[in-house]
Amino acid sequence: MSFSTVSALSPLDGRYAAKLAALRPLMSEQGYMHRRVQVEVAWFIALSDCGFAEFKPLTGGARKYLLGLVAHFSEADALAIKEIEKTTNHDVKAVEYWIKSKFEARPELLAAAEFVHFACTSEDINNTSHALQIQAARDKVVLPAIDGLIAKLREMAHQFANVSMLARTHGQTASPTTVGKEIANVAVRLTKARAQIASVQLLGKMNGAVGNYNAHLAAWPDFDWEAFSRKVVETPAPLGLGLSFQPYSIQIEPHDYMAELFDAVARADTILIDFSRDIWGYVSLGYFKQRLKKGEIGSSTMPHKVNPIDFENAEGNLGLANALLRHLSEKLPISRWQRDLTDSTVLRNMGVALGYAVLSYHSLSVGLGKLELNEESLAADLDASWEVLAEPIQTVMRRYGVSGAYEKLKEVTRGKTVTAAALHELIRSLEIPQSEKDRLLAMTPGSYVGKAAELARRV
Repeated sequence: MSFSTVSALSPLDGRYAAKLAALRPLMSEQGYMHRRVQVEVAWFIALSDCGFAEFKPLTGGARKYLLGLVAHFSEADALAIKEIEKTTNHDVKAVEYWIKSKFEARPELLAAAEFVHFACTSEDINNTSHALQIQAARDKVVLPAIDGLIAKLREMAHQFANVSMLARTHGQTASPTTVGKEIANVAVRLTKARAQIASVQLLGKMNGAVGNYNAHLAAWPDFDWEAFSRKVVETPAPLGLGLSFQPYSIQIEPHDYMAELFDAVARADTILIDFSRDIWGYVSLGYFKQRLKKGEIGSSTMPHKVNPIDFENAEGNLGLANALLRHLSEKLPISRWQRDLTDSTVLRNMGVALGYAVLSYHSLSVGLGKLELNEESLAADLDASWEVLAEPIQTVMRRYGVSGAYEKLKEVTRGKTVTAAALHELIRSLEIPQSEKDRLLAMTPGSYVGKAAELARRV
């Protein structure tokens, strides 16, 4: 059966397929097979250099050929492995047989064919392949997408550093800020979350059926298999895997690093859910307009509507991403005794979890690119909110020892429509230095922003 974007079960491979083109070759089953071939080839080549009489060092031509199987791995190769799996009903064994099938016209490799997958359990191949998939997805797709958002947020923070905005705490008018400062808050949070994602060590183990090198030592009891395994895992690609070595495991790598990584991605996503909702609210208040795209329709019955769909799309898909990421981080570190298979099927959904996150980053990027600041709306909102100056007035009163400053301002402002004239009348009546009266009289809601502009430009 062939699939199209309209017959795919998942919207990631249907409606949103084009937006995830960069992630698909890395996190799909084809990507998983590709990494399995990479691990098997790296292990095989490394074994040939161990000095075993039974497995002489491979020639340069043989090495080049083997590395070519990895470098040029294609969809046709993946389908050939799937065809073998129909017989084996075991996906790792199918990879092993596929590699051996590529030796048939090469006597040097054919003679050493039994060293493919030598002393390995399937999880030696799988856990390292998963780590390589995650490494590629994180470094080539997830982090660049987050970096793009951080760069856009920083640009907006600087651009709007001096644009005053009425803040809202508990949904009520509060001390003014600037648009740039509020965006800077998100940029700083996301930058920290990004660093946590990038800092997670990606681990790999290659130590046999229960983590003790049992089979390895049965073959060569005097060989330092742990040091060899570490070398294969830590040596950079293509001759090694370029991962961090996991020395202790059961049959599976414990997946704690995966939980740490998925939690870190979920934390970044939560920050972006918060941001999406705030921008949605600011669009609703009229602080931002959205640039129109010719031909787009906001409502099937209300022609005037321009909906904040990109931020709604981002919020919804970030929620889906986090639901999956949190299940992964809670489930994967748990295994019955030395091995059960509950992790296997769950791990196949790593790409789905990251896919929804990457889709959301794309939606946010598009949405941010459509925003236009409505400075008239911001200014009007500030001009209608003179009550926010009760804070600086009562603070100056307290500085000069005016008794009951807070209570006096509360009495004349709380729950009332406050005008500039009323505040100015109050200021003129205060028993404080004239210079302070003049400073307060010159203050407007739009100028009362503290260090907001400076903080915005600092990110």
